[in-house]
Amino acid sequence: MKVLWLFAHPDRRSLSGALKTEGLRTLDAHGHQYRVSDLYAMKWNPVVDAADYDHDPSDRLLVGPASEHAYAHGRLSPDIDAEQQKLTWADTLIVQFPLWWYGMPAILKGWFDRVFVKGFAFGLTDPATGRPQRYGDGRLTGKRAMVITTAGARATTLGPRGVNGDLNDLLFPLQHGTLWYTGISVVPPLLIPGADRTTPTAYATAATRLRERLHTLPTTDPLPFRHQNNGDYDNDLLLHPHLTGPHTGPAAHYTAPPPPIHD
Repeated sequence: MKVLWLFAHPDRRSLSGALKTEGLRTLDAHGHQYRVSDLYAMKWNPVVDAADYDHDPSDRLLVGPASEHAYAHGRLSPDIDAEQQKLTWADTLIVQFPLWWYGMPAILKGWFDRVFVKGFAFGLTDPATGRPQRYGDGRLTGKRAMVITTAGARATTLGPRGVNGDLNDLLFPLQHGTLWYTGISVVPPLLIPGADRTTPTAYATAATRLRERLHTLPTTDPLPFRHQNNGDYDNDLLLHPHLTGPHTGPAAHYTAPPPPIHD
């Protein structure tokens, strides 16, 4: 594999930092290549503004057209261009972060906001049908991704009956709405629960699980998201009635139930 390890935690001495080190060591041991984007260490700017696109600040900023034009003409901010080059090189993306307020840290959201611009991450149209190529098709098709997240909560509370909600539902905006939208296949996430109460034994278990997931990553079945353009959706991008069944919300957009999250 050629891995881009996207890391968002402010302290390298944290549980997250230790797991990243273990993960990179594992990739080395198995002969994989990797590059790292440690966003806090890089002091990554998460805020979209006109300077990203060499755009005249006196003119109204329409982010979609401005970013697409800047990408097409090589005028994106150098820090954005550098991250796009890393992702272009990689065939696998690891997205690692602590689960804060049911989502990813703002610095990581800002990485996607600034890097996944139109023209680079999306914007293809099928010439035969005129339909946008997204949700399973697109510019990043052929790559795969895995989310690694630590949480203070117990694993059971992040399951389908847990008070915190099912982890795959919490990650739906990232796994489906960002990664799958751009064509990236997403394997089931790795949850490391009880992060605030980690013991040496618990850490050893977490490290073992991480090594196993990285070892099997190339052959792991991805989450069974529906493709936008394979006939499941009508011309208004609504699921055909016979496919919705008893499911609504995120569950309706899988062809089969995703595997359960294990502690």
